[in-house]
Amino acid sequence: MKSNKKKYYVVWEGNNMGIFNTWDECKLQTKNYKGAKYKSFATLKEAEAAYSMSYYEFKNIEPKKIDVNPPNYNSISVDAASSGNPGKMEYQGVDTKSKNILFKRGPYKEATNNIGEFLGLVHGLALLKKLKSNQIIYSDSVTAISWVKKKKCKTKLVPNKNNKEVFVLIQRAINWLNTNSYNTKIVKWETKKWGEIPADFGRK
Repeated sequence: MKSNKKKYYVVWEGNNMGIFNTWDECKLQTKNYKGAKYKSFATLKEAEAAYSMSYYEFKNIEPKKIDVNPPNYNSISVDAASSGNPGKMEYQGVDTKSKNILFKRGPYKEATNNIGEFLGLVHGLALLKKLKSNQIIYSDSVTAISWVKKKKCKTKLVPNKNNKEVFVLIQRAINWLNTNSYNTKIVKWETKKWGEIPADFGRK
């Protein structure tokens, strides 16, 4: 028995791409197109959420976990990586949608991932203020977000000759937070819903 339940069809790769309201429309976009990528959805919100990401990104998220409220792509994302704790640390900021690198610093000797996340956030705040941008910032570090809000870097790392440069950067970041106002919203990246943050270094 044919179902009358309404469906929506996303075509990521086909003769034409987009969201279509009927299977007949979807068929027209995929007919004779080798390697067409498409899928049906029960609601328009689910279809829009899926189409807001690439087919590759969609396939790496369990369908049941697709968020009908995708990330705000008018944003930048920051992340850090540390080989060891402490160890060599670097951080970067990227455009959330394109993943184009906006800034990248390091590696620094004997630092931690949380320090890198903190420095990345402050770097991002300073950049967006300079550009007079209304973008938001995503970070997947609750610790770093709290440090920025408190204008303190509560690291337990002990200063030494190897990480002297890192502590200079930390103090510079704290000074910036205490002498600058900003309207930029810092938002927690929801890894379970959206996958790894776009600024991720891919070393997990």
